[in-house]
Amino acid sequence: MVGTGSGVEMSINGSLPNGKSAEHLTALDEESFDPTAVVAEPVPEVVESNGDGEKEKRDIVLGRNVHTTCLEVTEPDADDESTGDKDAYMASVLARYRKTLLERTKHHLGYPYNLDFDYGALGQLQHFSINNLGDPFIESNYGVHSRQFEVGVLDWFARLWEIEKSDYWGYITNCGTEGNLHGILVGREVFPDGILYASKESHYSVFKAARMYRMECIKIATLVTGEIDCADFKTKLLPNRDKPAILNVNIGTTVKGAVDDLDLVIQTLEECGYSHDRFYIHCDGALFGLMMPFVKRAPKVTFKKPIGSVSVSGHKFVGCPMPCGVQLTRLQHINALSRNVEYLASRDATIMGSRNGHAPIFLWYTLNRKGYKGFQKEVQKCLRNAHYLKDQLRGVGISAMLNELSSTVVFERPKDEEFVRRWQLACEANMAHIVVMPNVTIEKLDYFLNELVKERSIWYSDEKIQPPCLAADIGSDNCSCALHK
Repeated sequence: MVGTGSGVEMSINGSLPNGKSAEHLTALDEESFDPTAVVAEPVPEVVESNGDGEKEKRDIVLGRNVHTTCLEVTEPDADDESTGDKDAYMASVLARYRKTLLERTKHHLGYPYNLDFDYGALGQLQHFSINNLGDPFIESNYGVHSRQFEVGVLDWFARLWEIEKSDYWGYITNCGTEGNLHGILVGREVFPDGILYASKESHYSVFKAARMYRMECIKIATLVTGEIDCADFKTKLLPNRDKPAILNVNIGTTVKGAVDDLDLVIQTLEECGYSHDRFYIHCDGALFGLMMPFVKRAPKVTFKKPIGSVSVSGHKFVGCPMPCGVQLTRLQHINALSRNVEYLASRDATIMGSRNGHAPIFLWYTLNRKGYKGFQKEVQKCLRNAHYLKDQLRGVGISAMLNELSSTVVFERPKDEEFVRRWQLACEANMAHIVVMPNVTIEKLDYFLNELVKERSIWYSDEKIQPPCLAADIGSDNCSCALHK
């Protein structure tokens, strides 16, 4: 049994303790059903470490679904009175769910989502099924679309990444992963016998693409900062000079927020004998692809360099309420991928057939409200707050690292997994990280820091138990373990 509110427990199949099914919870049961209660989600079993970074136990088992909580979908009764009771029940469930969302948003730090947005003006569009079928630049038979918004957003990003309207092609994706899948697919279609190269700290979707497309994939080592090690890249390239190179470049890695040196990557390819017509570079800028253009002295991601495509997520720094993204590539490449579809009276060159037509409107609305200057202010705020967090962590003796061009602060993994769950921290081995987004204020960081310092004094009250050493993960200069402080 799992808790679903104050005084009410619901089984996995949605039945209540008294044997009644969920839809029979009526107004008479309101005393035991609190719609304002916060649902306490069960914490998954801890993935333990033996101290050497090797995982000893893993509760995620392929081929087995674990139903921790479930709100069963049931058929409504035939009579109107019962249906009205069910409507009241569903309204109560949604009210309680909203309360849970408010609480979980308050303690959200580990994942790169900007939760600071207001799209109230777009509520008037929720009653329309807006579907952007086919090519954004070609009219299809389906008329309830938002392609005019989509192309406006694409043009904005084309200016940001310095490519002429006549030279690019792109679309609004359903997430950052789709952007990576599409970018690598274009590279594969341009170079069918090409080898995919990606640093080991690239997003998992890059390696998913390799599996999906049955591509040969070579992993490249990384520096302690998390960026690609071009010396290792060179050693991996040289034996394969007879095959074209398809390369994923990270504009902010998932865990450490590291930015690969695009200029050095291109230089390495050239030194290994690759002319510009024998390699394809996809830039995964899921989070930092939109932030880096507004960071002083940061290297540029631009189509004036020999890159093939760039993708960013719309639900991360921009702050869209649904997952989405932007993918741009060169128009000359897209013909290798696109096919005409008579059913749509359009051309298909996307990963998905149907695409969320609401997402481009949300992106268009935000870009118009904030513009380049608005994003620049938010980037500066995120970087200031990230430096504040890093300095505060180091000040109280906690290992921490912040890459120069990033707002992702890496620090020692909290010992208590309940604490990790409460603050929704993303963890890997002995590391955790906080991604400082526009909604993460100094007050919120202080709230987190106070809790962390208090809990940490309990975790390590026994001198026999010491915080982990992170020297191998973030460098000895950033490690505050007993050996390196």
